[in-house]
Amino acid sequence: MTREDIRLALPSKGRLAGDSLEFLEASGLKVYRPNPRQYAAQIPALPGLTVMFQRPGDIAVSVRQGSVDFGITGLDVFCEKCGEHNEDALLLHDALTFSRCRLSLAVPEDWSEVEDTSSLARLARQMLASEKRPLRVATKFPTLTGNFLEARGVTPFQLVEVEGTLEIAPAIGYADLIADLVSTGTTLRDNHLRELDDGAILHSQAILIANRAALANRPPVLALARQLLEYIEAHLRAQECHLVFANMRGGSPEEIAARMFAQPNLSGLQGPTISPIIPNYGATNNGATNWYAVNIVVRKDRLAQTIAALRTVGGSGVVVSPVTYIFEEEPQRYRAMLSALGDD
Repeated sequence: MTREDIRLALPSKGRLAGDSLEFLEASGLKVYRPNPRQYAAQIPALPGLTVMFQRPGDIAVSVRQGSVDFGITGLDVFCEKCGEHNEDALLLHDALTFSRCRLSLAVPEDWSEVEDTSSLARLARQMLASEKRPLRVATKFPTLTGNFLEARGVTPFQLVEVEGTLEIAPAIGYADLIADLVSTGTTLRDNHLRELDDGAILHSQAILIANRAALANRPPVLALARQLLEYIEAHLRAQECHLVFANMRGGSPEEIAARMFAQPNLSGLQGPTISPIIPNYGATNNGATNWYAVNIVVRKDRLAQTIAALRTVGGSGVVVSPVTYIFEEEPQRYRAMLSALGDD
């Protein structure tokens, strides 16, 4: 029986869970969940969508299998559970910018002779010769870890899959080193472990994924994918920008625009918006020049240069305001999604 409802899976617990809810709310997609014990919720801005809560690894599997249409999870679990060449789950957005971490190899602090994967490979060979056993690596990511070790020539090795805490494994002796997720590195240091210089297996963050067949065969799912990407892209794009207002004297909007276009930091997204300022009744202008209000959207990392350029061309009374959303005519990642579906 064909399922008619549209489902989005969100992480049920941990840092990724809280970050996902905060990100969606900031994107205008606040999740309404009156009872935290309920497995389902809604997003009022998307009335045709049911929100469900699962573990991050289960989200990747559910989207791949089609029991869920969309999911927010980590790139790490997506790559581990679905693989690079997965044909069932489509990566819609690979950089939601939160829950950043890295999957990395970490060895005991007192392994002074092991600084990188080359020296780890030497140790693996020495261990086989002297102790007649492979290097033991505890991890929750056997596929990614195994592929990385083989590619770096760290053989032979034995992967020890662990469900609980990994950091204790070298201390109690059931593994020699670990491959685990690291954000600040504090937990590693507290447990007398350190990362290898070139031991980062994967840099991860939160991603949005979707079931490829649902997108291709169910028009309501495709339409909702565009809505999700519209809000997410508009929020992320706005996070990089400020809206800058200034007053400027000039004979006409065209004259002011020409002065602004001569400066490299005053072009805005597509150009400045210039409108006349209506003076207070009784104010005299003497026919010399008019005042105009100018506003442009600028990148945050170019704000100082923008203000300096505005002053150069006569701008005054500069006001800077945050931007909540910047909606494009069509989201770039939506076009990429259509292209990927067209290749099927």
